[in-house]
Amino acid sequence: MGNGHRLGRPFGWLWAAYGTSALGTWLAFGAFPLIAVQVLHSGPAEVAALSSVGAAVGAVVAVPLGPWVEFRRKRPVLISMDLVRFAALLTVPAAFALGVLTFLQLLLVSAVVAAADITFRAASGAYVKTLLPAEDLLVANARFESTSWTTTIVGPPLGGMAIGLLGPVATVVADAVSCLLSALGIRATGGSEPPPERREAVRMRAGDLLDGWRYILGDAALRPLFFNTALFNGLVMATSPLLAVLMLGRLGFAPWEYGLAFAAPSVGGLLGARLARPLVARFGEHRVLVTAGALRAVWPVGLAFVGPGTGGLVLVIGVESGLILCCGIFNPVQATCRLRRTATDRVTRTLSAWAVTTKAGTALLTAVWGVLGGLLGPRTAIGLAGVLLLATPLLLPRRAAVPLSEPDPARSRV
Repeated sequence: MGNGHRLGRPFGWLWAAYGTSALGTWLAFGAFPLIAVQVLHSGPAEVAALSSVGAAVGAVVAVPLGPWVEFRRKRPVLISMDLVRFAALLTVPAAFALGVLTFLQLLLVSAVVAAADITFRAASGAYVKTLLPAEDLLVANARFESTSWTTTIVGPPLGGMAIGLLGPVATVVADAVSCLLSALGIRATGGSEPPPERREAVRMRAGDLLDGWRYILGDAALRPLFFNTALFNGLVMATSPLLAVLMLGRLGFAPWEYGLAFAAPSVGGLLGARLARPLVARFGEHRVLVTAGALRAVWPVGLAFVGPGTGGLVLVIGVESGLILCCGIFNPVQATCRLRRTATDRVTRTLSAWAVTTKAGTALLTAVWGVLGGLLGPRTAIGLAGVLLLATPLLLPRRAAVPLSEPDPARSRV
């Protein structure tokens, strides 16, 4: 990746803010389901609803926020979304301390955090594009990807220790504080962000809510990436609960073994993120995008063959390592291609539509695969998802995407 490549002080603060927030997120990984079970004594149906309904409602709430954010400076929006997440998360330990925590509150907080998270990610993509020249976008996205996988490795084990020592809401407090620190980091980026161009009609029309989807579907380069990402992410995430049931239930793996099976392979994501830039420099963006995107699809079907004992654990670690290595290469290249192909005045709406579709699709497929797991058994349902994933490379773009020349009035009128 080239650690000597300097992207400037503002990006350094933004990167630090991203890393702090990501660490908080992974420290609190699984905290809400744990609180639901241990504190509120919720059943499996309620826990499943907490995982899927909160994300789905958050995605719906985020739909009108994309057009609203598009015509505002992104830095204040990023700070505001961090503060919203901070305030929402902090209500959970406060209610717990007062003895008034309810399942409905957990559900509402998860929805608010999901909506703020989608809006934050969309605004941050637009902010990065104004902060850096086009040739530095891949370096920036690779650094974000490396940071994401690093926090994935260290966050859950530290979070587990914190819960064991301090109780079930400890990591929620840590996540809330990380959002506050992220807001302070983004504020420290300083500088003057150019104001976005405002339309003649300030009032948001109903059609503006669909602008992001129209823009994606109208672009020959973005459209295949959009469908590939939504389907791939949805199918991979849909099998996660089934794999947990299979490994922790029928195959008898200990919780620490299950955690190791998914923490250790994250090293592959860190390696992949570091390889992305030199691979693109040698082979070109499109070839790396298509190759990594195709290779990541061949691994998940192997999870259908996991067995008990050391052999089964080694199989899961091997499959996940290959999958995550390919994702670590693919993700920053895809994010860079998407930013370069999207007009600056459409970035927030486009990324919002992308994130909303991905989250809603994942929630839907998770529910469908839960039913399939009950009907066919977890192993068969995991295998079916793996077979379907083998077809996802057909949705990858066949031609190299040309970076969008700006200004582009024709595309702006889509």
